[in-house]
Amino acid sequence: MSDSPAAPTEILARVADDIASLPADQWDACAGEANPFVSHGFLSAMEESGSVGPGTGWKSLPIIIEDKDGTIAACLPSYLKSHSQGEYIFDQQWAHAFENAGGQYYPKIQIAAPFSPVPGPRLLLRDETLAVPLLRAAEQLAQNNGISSVHATFVSEDQLPHFREAGWMIRTDSQFHWQNDGYASFDDFLAALSSRKRKAIRKERSKAQEAVDIVHLSGEDIQPEHWDYFWEFYQDTGMRKWGQPYLTRSAFDLLQQKMADKLLLIFAMQEGVPVAGALNVIGADTLYGRYWGCTRNIPFLHFEICYYQAIDAAIARGLKTVEAGAQGSHKLARGYQPVPTWSAHYIVDPGFRAAISDYLDRERRAVAADIEFLAEMGPFKKSA
Repeated sequence: MSDSPAAPTEILARVADDIASLPADQWDACAGEANPFVSHGFLSAMEESGSVGPGTGWKSLPIIIEDKDGTIAACLPSYLKSHSQGEYIFDQQWAHAFENAGGQYYPKIQIAAPFSPVPGPRLLLRDETLAVPLLRAAEQLAQNNGISSVHATFVSEDQLPHFREAGWMIRTDSQFHWQNDGYASFDDFLAALSSRKRKAIRKERSKAQEAVDIVHLSGEDIQPEHWDYFWEFYQDTGMRKWGQPYLTRSAFDLLQQKMADKLLLIFAMQEGVPVAGALNVIGADTLYGRYWGCTRNIPFLHFEICYYQAIDAAIARGLKTVEAGAQGSHKLARGYQPVPTWSAHYIVDPGFRAAISDYLDRERRAVAADIEFLAEMGPFKKSA
């Protein structure tokens, strides 16, 4: 009888055709319930609506590891991408540099919640020991197919050690989030601000609310006609910001079918007709502000619908955080504080990897300094 140690069990990963074809209960057992943007409902709605798929530059490429009985034990919401749109972590300069040096940056593999600058888990795990093997599978997929790189965007902080263990490079950016410090009401929140900022917010809210009535709709209260109005708002904003909206009209119907209880529509009404609206998604402890649009230009209405009403909704639901999307230093004066966000990157070419690593070291220092500066500029009362 041999005393030599047993050989490690081989872990096999495979690429599925798409997320919609995978069992929803198995996917969600890995994803957990906290973050709706990695749920089977959200990700399959992106596929089934045509927001992801042929002609979009997003090809579903979910990587999964299964137990011996064929049950999903770990998975990646990953995509083969032919561009860098809809990511909110900008790497176009990397693409230009690599291509100017004679390389081919696209296609690349993107691990993400499509069109959603929302921090959350990117390694969906029932078994934590499969984290690094899952990343190794993504690396091997890139190497075997001549793909330049793999990128995981808006990675939750608690998963960064897995990426570091695998040797991936970490990139830092920032967003503005509102934090609920045990407030019982919006006035409680205002009491934490300096007098000048408190007065400014009250003035903005009064000016916006005198022009409209505000309505909150969730679950079965959201009817098809509400999505028709919101689609008009979304198209207007999309055409101005991105050139064309990322989501199709049917995406909103599918989201309603699959996760209505996670959706919150906030409408501004005039004479019973919606003239502006914001879509929010409700997580376990966070309200995620996603899309906004309007058909009438009303002073301060954007701040009221997207920021202040979101705070009201979060306080009413006992939620800890409001995440109002990417960028926007104007959120600072409205009580949203700068926080770091992270992405992780695997570059196949060693020379290009070294250049990116050097760039990220310098960028991290600049982002940290910017966050520290902005935090000092916030509207909250200063400690004595």
